[in-house]
Amino acid sequence: MKTSLLVIGGGAAGLMAAGFAAASGVQTTVLERNDRPARKVMITGKGRCNVTNNCNSLEALIANVPQNGRFLYGAFSRFMPADVIEFFENRGVALKTERGNRVFPVSDNAVEIVDALTDFARRRANIIKGRAVKLIIEENRICGCETEDGEKIFADKVIIATGGLSYPGTGSTGDGYELAKQAGHKITALRPSLVPLEIHEGFCSDLMGLSLRNIAIKVIDTKKNNKEIYSDFGEMLFTHFGISGPVILSASAHMRQMESGRYKVSIDLKPALTVEQLDARILRDFSENINRNFINALNSLLPKKLVPVIVRLSGIGLSTKVNQVTKEQRRNLAILLKNLTVTVTDFRPVAEAIITSGGVDVSQINPKTMESKLVKGLYFAGEVIDADAYTGGFNLQIAFSTGRLAGLSAAQEE
Repeated sequence: MKTSLLVIGGGAAGLMAAGFAAASGVQTTVLERNDRPARKVMITGKGRCNVTNNCNSLEALIANVPQNGRFLYGAFSRFMPADVIEFFENRGVALKTERGNRVFPVSDNAVEIVDALTDFARRRANIIKGRAVKLIIEENRICGCETEDGEKIFADKVIIATGGLSYPGTGSTGDGYELAKQAGHKITALRPSLVPLEIHEGFCSDLMGLSLRNIAIKVIDTKKNNKEIYSDFGEMLFTHFGISGPVILSASAHMRQMESGRYKVSIDLKPALTVEQLDARILRDFSENINRNFINALNSLLPKKLVPVIVRLSGIGLSTKVNQVTKEQRRNLAILLKNLTVTVTDFRPVAEAIITSGGVDVSQINPKTMESKLVKGLYFAGEVIDADAYTGGFNLQIAFSTGRLAGLSAAQEE
């Protein structure tokens, strides 16, 4: 088989690349290993698809990409969040902006985004099923690839847009890294990002399934004199292994040097109240339960599942009468509720991560075109590149911006 441009991977970046390249008049083929393209996009945002972040400047966009954000300057500047919003709305997808400038389909249905992307690419490009296992390179120039079925697809140019290692069930199994290595590219250390955290303290498993809303967290780096490196407000979840949920996934992206015990997460269960205000609230609850046991006086303050854990951590006896709790014990309880601290032992496996941190070394990619500096005619787009962002739609923005740039660059005449 022969094509002018071969895009390996039919995800967000690959479909965007193929659509723009094909619209420029280039014969384009997408090689996708799944029956349906963009399977990972389908499950993002719990099936709602946080399509981009409606931030107001290029600098704000780059600031939310802790790993090689400046490398993306060219790609971002040519295709900003406003452009992504216009792209989808022009294709009939109504969008809305929620807290934190997160952009979602009005329908809260990721299928709309997937269908719009697929239709955009399929309108002019050919999408075929298959898995690339080997690049065909001659005299330092890309010539195509070979599939696992032994078929050779010859192409003048190739874009690798295979994704990372996260959610392998969607097809992201690291194929792009192996292909890049064949071309001589360096792959930086791969690790999970935007991922749940494993916690040392055993009480997390006791709280499994408990979701907390409107809490605040702080991440402390004990190797940097207990410096606070991240804070957030929102929702979290206790699991059998530790903690998860939106604020925890975001926090994980800031833990760039994971080692057991290095990072601690402080959870403020009552962020709207100061310690003094919370102490007064506890005192009021106690006055209404003056002759009851301490453990039975917290039900209006805390979720039922959390009460025995807090009582145990407070050091106050289960059967202690409320009228026997001292002023100091009550204040310490308030401090505990404002500073429930857990110790991070590790990330969950990369298969459970939203994205993969690490990838093709950006020093070997031309940021103005996404073309390899090592092999002529070879381009990269999306998560396979060593650039990852925080939650909030930024990672899909990376996919769209780099995909479009790679597609347009590959479509240009030499």
